[in-house]
Amino acid sequence: MQFGFNLPNTGALADPAVTSRIAREGEALGYDYLTVTDHIVLPDAGEPGYPYSESGAFNSLDSLQRNEMLTLAAFLAGITTRLRLVLAVLVVPHRPAVLAAKMLSTIDTLSGGRLTVGVGAGWLKAEFDAVVTTPFAERGAVTDEYIAAFRRLWTETKPQIDGRYVHFDGLVLDPKPVQKPHPPIWVGGESGPSLRRASRLGDAWYPIGTNNQHPLDSLPRYRAGIARLRQLTEAAGRAPGAVALTYRVKRYGEAVPARASDGERRLFSGSDGDIVGDIHALADLGVTAIDFDFERPDPDAVITAMRGFRERILAKV
Repeated sequence: MQFGFNLPNTGALADPAVTSRIAREGEALGYDYLTVTDHIVLPDAGEPGYPYSESGAFNSLDSLQRNEMLTLAAFLAGITTRLRLVLAVLVVPHRPAVLAAKMLSTIDTLSGGRLTVGVGAGWLKAEFDAVVTTPFAERGAVTDEYIAAFRRLWTETKPQIDGRYVHFDGLVLDPKPVQKPHPPIWVGGESGPSLRRASRLGDAWYPIGTNNQHPLDSLPRYRAGIARLRQLTEAAGRAPGAVALTYRVKRYGEAVPARASDGERRLFSGSDGDIVGDIHALADLGVTAIDFDFERPDPDAVITAMRGFRERILAKV
């Protein structure tokens, strides 16, 4: 199993010197990958309806100030040597498909083949209205067509695309990504449409357990989600196990309630021993990668949390 950490990208922690320090410390500590998140503009509101916290407010200390994801990923490619760079997740409709495919291919090339493209359709309508040219209500269809276009643009010598949202013919997109056939595509999201997208287009399913509307925060709930994924994958004409399992943890330990709303123990709550047990339980289910969020008020506290988690928990897995 691989373990990652979310790279803070808000407020004072978005400073390039701080970003560089945390990324390099994570690499030195032996984490396998880092993750970066995707927002371009946000409403100036304390509770914009964030789906993954109990209050609806962002967990970040200062969510409004942040660097653009793909520019940041290219920067990180240049200051690290081993860490994989996981987009967690790229809001696919934010950028035109051909431009995004080119940028992603460039990042994979610059990093020597260390990019993982986490993808999602997005949820924040106010941001869509400011940034995206396709309708918010069509974001799922846009996302699916763009992902299919990425694959063709990355793998075909002379791609031709005549879709509803993407048109491409008679042009060349080079260089292709270093990774063959293309960088892994991890499909984020927990809803029915997200599961269907993962089953048809994903190399891995990449949910956050604490979606308020579609929780996967207990073992019975997560097992049920995996079962749905396997059924959908087989119905899509793929082998049931074709989609790998990965998982994101936003909060853990005493920072989360001991019980999920289904009455079962909440995953990654409790003691260090409980968290070690949860990692083993997810490994038994076939999960191949888990990442954790260590955001704190200052970089020293972030690095201390990353180091402590590595020594107290991951060293015992």
